Amino acid sequence: MAAKAHPTVQGTFSLASRLFLAQLLLVVLICAAVSASNYATAQTQAREATADRVLGIAVTLANDPFVEDSVTGPAPSDALQPYTRKVDAMAHVDFVTIMAPDRTRFTHPNPDELGRPYIGSIDQALAGHSQVEEYEGTLGPSVRAIAPVHDDGGGVIAMVAVGVTLQSLSLAQAASLPTVLWVALAATILGSLGSWLLSRYLRRVTLGYGPEELRSLFAYYDSALHSLREGLVLIDDHRRLVLYNDQAADLLALPPAGALKPAPVAELGLPETVLELFASGRRATDEIHLTRERILVISQQRASEPDIGPSPVFPFRRSGGLRRGEPAARPTPRQLGTVATLRDHTELQALTGELESMKTLSEALRAQTHEHANRLHTVATMIELGREREALEFAVQDQYESQRLTDEFVQSIDEPFLTALMIGKAAQAHERGIRLTMSASGDLPPGALDARDLVTLTGNLLDNAFDAAATSPLRTVWADFSVADQMLIISVADSGPGVDTDQLEEIFRLGGTSKGPGAPGGRGLGLALVRQAVARLNGTLEVESDGGAIFTITLPLGRQIPDHPSSGGVDHGH
Repeated sequence: MAAKAHPTVQGTFSLASRLFLAQLLLVVLICAAVSASNYATAQTQAREATADRVLGIAVTLANDPFVEDSVTGPAPSDALQPYTRKVDAMAHVDFVTIMAPDRTRFTHPNPDELGRPYIGSIDQALAGHSQVEEYEGTLGPSVRAIAPVHDDGGGVIAMVAVGVTLQSLSLAQAASLPTVLWVALAATILGSLGSWLLSRYLRRVTLGYGPEELRSLFAYYDSALHSLREGLVLIDDHRRLVLYNDQAADLLALPPAGALKPAPVAELGLPETVLELFASGRRATDEIHLTRERILVISQQRASEPDIGPSPVFPFRRSGGLRRGEPAARPTPRQLGTVATLRDHTELQALTGELESMKTLSEALRAQTHEHANRLHTVATMIELGREREALEFAVQDQYESQRLTDEFVQSIDEPFLTALMIGKAAQAHERGIRLTMSASGDLPPGALDARDLVTLTGNLLDNAFDAAATSPLRTVWADFSVADQMLIISVADSGPGVDTDQLEEIFRLGGTSKGPGAPGGRGLGLALVRQAVARLNGTLEVESDGGAIFTITLPLGRQIPDHPSSGGVDHGH
């Protein structure tokens, strides 16, 4: 059944586009509001300036001696009308009206209005005070100022009114309007440019997704992140741990997912090898790393920006806002850090360890069975030859040695698995032509240590010692088990070439080995697992080199640890 596009997804605007349109609209509205405010403010300021200007002209004319003499002359209009017309033109005002105290006009821009009463307020002027007002007269609404003309005694003998019509003010304001519009346009263009640059940045960092897509993607990816059974860790280019899921928190003993802010990986107390991998940023595929209690398989690769193409969640969205069919440029993806996945192989390794422990026991028993068969064949042959007495002595001596070794371990280290391992290892050493000297002292309480741990530790150390002693002239291995002061001390020494104590960390590192390229054994896993088991049991491991390698393990005796992961000797690197 063919998939259908979601109607609300195809053609949706990206977050960057929406923000650009919203910012553009906001810039236009702000510029319009600022321009209107500036225009209204300029208009108010123009009226105030005009009021101050006409008041100054009116007071100046009222104090002019020519005006004072003319208003008391026989023909005031004949003397003052030409004079005020010149003042109108020079002062750029619409009218200058000089009147008698009874409002009779002596001058007016329209000669027909001469002798008629002045229209406007004159009360303050008659009281001897100047005043400014907006009033609608014969020339229309105007801003006018009226100043009284005083005689020598201080009486008001006339009044001078100077005004500018509001129509003239509007024309003056209209002349300044283009400047306001140009400023508004420039602000709009600059604001739009800034919004466009910001939208380009957001388009790049959000990969062209819209808000609904980002919300859905976050919900899907967050659910997927925390539902994974594998650990997932994200590390940025500054080597900071920025994101991990619940499984990774459990595997690496980190705080619960989401509780830790981005922090340098060096400050998180990670195991040394894991820290080195995370800090290096190198690619890794299925590398095995040991922690105190776990065996982890880690893969790591570089993280980069995904191609801005159809979303895996929304396959019908348009790529990066391009038109359908338009070729999209594919820049080189920017590197963002590393992504590491962690898988817990502890249980699998525990099963492998148990299998190898059983293999160690079976190999020891096989060697013991082979040696016993040889001895039985020898006894049978001696009986056939008629040498029954020598055959009996040989059988008794063999029985005595086996019983002595068994009794020595049963009476001291009363651990059947360990006793069986050591008896088998004695046979295995004899089969390889190696002299194994064993000793034991003290009483090991039942259940004090897990038998699998004892087999793992002892089997790995003895196998390493056999391999080392096989190349030496003495071909000897010493094993000593001692229980004292609630401590079990296991010492295994060999007559081999010894170890370089300066290279102990390399030897104990996972995969490290001192064997030659063709030496029997595996990949250097044994000693690393030995050290992990010792650390898990809160013990100590010491290595010395004195004519051969000496490994000493000290384990505190306590209650048996149930069902813990036990790592067996899959490989015995030395």
